[in-house]
Amino acid sequence: MYRDTLSLLGPALPVVSFLGRLPTAMCQLGSLLLVAETSGSLTTAGLAGGALAAGQTVAGPLVGRLADRCGQRPVVLAASLANAVAVTALVLAALGRAPTGLLMLLGALAGATVPQIGPLARTRSVRLARAGGADDRAVATVLSFEGTLDEISFVLGPALVGLAAAVAHPAAALLTAAALLASCGTAFALHPTARSVSVRKATRTSAAERTRLPASTYALRVTMVLQGAMFGASQAGITALTERLGAPDQAGLVYAAMGVTSAAAGFAMAAVPDRIGLATRWRASTAALVVLAAPLVLVDGLGWLYAGVVVLGVAYAPHLITVFGLTERTVPPARLAESMAFLTSGIVGGQALALAVSGRLADTHGAPAAFGVAAGAAVACAVLSWTVRVKTAAADDRVRPAAAAPSA
Repeated sequence: MYRDTLSLLGPALPVVSFLGRLPTAMCQLGSLLLVAETSGSLTTAGLAGGALAAGQTVAGPLVGRLADRCGQRPVVLAASLANAVAVTALVLAALGRAPTGLLMLLGALAGATVPQIGPLARTRSVRLARAGGADDRAVATVLSFEGTLDEISFVLGPALVGLAAAVAHPAAALLTAAALLASCGTAFALHPTARSVSVRKATRTSAAERTRLPASTYALRVTMVLQGAMFGASQAGITALTERLGAPDQAGLVYAAMGVTSAAAGFAMAAVPDRIGLATRWRASTAALVVLAAPLVLVDGLGWLYAGVVVLGVAYAPHLITVFGLTERTVPPARLAESMAFLTSGIVGGQALALAVSGRLADTHGAPAAFGVAAGAAVACAVLSWTVRVKTAAADDRVRPAAAAPSA
């Protein structure tokens, strides 16, 4: 079912886009481990990591907007090289035991210069599909494929950081991330398919269309912040419970297990029948989030924790992919990259905020308090899905690129 997607994208683009988005999944945990080890202070590490997340949350949509207006090639090329330099500077400053203020500044720069390869790859793939006359089912398959790549990167990135930290040093993980940014980010920027999202495409759209967004777009952005909050709260709850059970080394494995089932569910989304529309999928996925997140509040053993998060992971990717699909069907094509970046930044921001809040709650009230935050965010997602009406455009109403660049 993914044969047409791979044929559309070619053999190189999925590889470079996957490797190019890995550093985003590596830098958050990598910066925390590095600064914690070099400074000896978890507070300093949290401030540096928080600055990185804040930089990405604020600047991500701006990078997407620039890509919409100037084309992906110059924006991704400049951001990839700038991000590689910023990450390297953060590593050198941490190893040199720089003051907290400088580490926060460099962390914010490292976050602000993230090239947003995940959202831009999703935008590029969708436009290639639309240019080739793809119907909505084919576009949904493209989004499932891109969502699966995201989920795999979210699992593999932290795992690589943990491996590097155990075998060598956290600095090795971040320097590897910088190298991937410079090489694969450049390759993604220069790939021939970048011409499919050139600035000439956007200039044909009127200024009024470029600035007009449906009201439902903002609800979709809020639901992504809530999804990020579920990630952060789940991470805090998993960490707190594994520590209480005397198995802190299991925290990463538990979280990775959730990512594996989420990726598998995302991969399977392409098989959902066309008769089940996006609005129905949104409501079903949020209902699943509520039903599967609530039992975690009662979990009190390692085996049950594994079982609970593995089952919960089944609902994550379908919700994410559905929200991306709804956004693609509602926003003006000239603002697609910006909107995709907004969704990704919302996840990062929600995760960072919830991790800080639920981490404190877990310290004082235990893991059930953190899992309660995750369940509350799931309920809020469900309320939005059942109360917000999203009007989607038919495939024929979407603005199609005049010509798609050949795959390579």
